[in-house]
Order: sequence, then C-alpha cells, then structure tokens
Amino acid sequence: MTLLSVQDLTASYGVAQVLFGVTLDVAEGEVVALMGRNGMGKSTTVKAICRMIAADGVLRFDGQDLHGLPSHKAARLGIGLAPEGRRCFRDLTVEENLIAAARPGDWTLKTLADLFPRLGERKNQRAASLSGGEQQMLAIGRALMTNPRLLILDEATEGLAPIIRHEIWAAIARLKRETGTAILLIDKSVRELAQVSDRAVILARGTTVWSGPFSEITPEVSATHIGV
Repeated sequence: MTLLSVQDLTASYGVAQVLFGVTLDVAEGEVVALMGRNGMGKSTTVKAICRMIAADGVLRFDGQDLHGLPSHKAARLGIGLAPEGRRCFRDLTVEENLIAAARPGDWTLKTLADLFPRLGERKNQRAASLSGGEQQMLAIGRALMTNPRLLILDEATEGLAPIIRHEIWAAIARLKRETGTAILLIDKSVRELAQVSDRAVILARGTTVWSGPFSEITPEVSATHIGV
C-alpha cells in the first residue's frame, strides 16, 4: 500500500523555481533512497513533503492531501524528520530533546536507548555538549520519538567519523529489519544505501529522471546522475 505519493511536484523560493516535476512514492515498510548531485532539489522535496514550503502538484500521505496543512499537522499524521544540520535544542538535555517530541507508541526513552546506547548514557547532558555524531543520533531519535509511519533522514551521516557512520547505518538496517516504518533516505554513500534501500529515485535539476529497484541502477545511470 502506498503511504506517500508525490506527483509532478513543483516549488519555488520566491521567483526562483527549484522543483519542476518531482514524482516519487513510498510504500508501507519500504526504504526508498532519494538521490542526485548537490543542488538537484532533494532537500527542497523534503521541505515540501513536510510542509515547510509551499508547493504545487499531488502530495498525499496515507490518502490525505497534504496541501494546506501546516508542518506540525503533517507531523501528526505520521511524518517524522531528522533534518539536514540536526537542529537539536542545544540548551536542553538529551532526554528533554526526546520528550519534547514524544508521542504515544512503541518508541520510548527505553527502546530508543536500546537502538542508540550513547543517548541513554548521555541522557542528562545538554545537546550542545554532544559530539556531531551524537547530535545526529539525537536528531534521529527525536524523529523516532514522534512514532512516525514515515521517517525521513536528510543527510544523516554527512561529515561524521567512520565509527559513528557505521553505528547510524547499523541502526537504519535494524529499523528496516525489525519495524514496519517506511523510510525516505537522502545520503551520498551509494554503497551503504545499496545495503538498506529497496528502491531509488534520482533527481536532476528539480525533476525525477530515474526511479526503480536500487539493484537496477546501472553504471551509466550512476555516472550520469549521481557521480561527480
């Protein structure tokens, strides 16, 4: 069953149009990689889905039209976002960050500490005192504490130390293996994406140029739309 449906999505920042026709969908329990070079519209697509910017085109979540909804109401439908740049509440503790976003469901402080033990160990520390990787875990944990049906991870491993990257990818694999949460992933690491993604959608210049099973991305497609 399709959970998220996006068709012919267009969006602009002022007079500058950024999206010219993005089409993608995510089914229940599916992991989809949203790929493309920098500046191709991936983060703008995420902002449109999460109702952070206005957009035109078909935009539906679990059959409900998202147009006209503010971002907090879209989140209450079951869309959880770990945004690019983390954006943790720096002056709050780890536990306070997590409680601030919590909604009833399977994800609790206890289950989250099982997924990310570092967060349990540092629950009384201010977010500002965490390393960049720990803040990224906190951003993912905060999104999970909303108990979403769709988890969106925007550059969740960018710029992190290899050991932290490994922990985060292991957590994503576990989410896929053990939960029914659908995931929309944006990341530059093709090798890791290939290990967890069911399908891929590739953007170029604000439009969808390829979509299909991740295993069917050919070297030619990769070189044309993903590689440097």
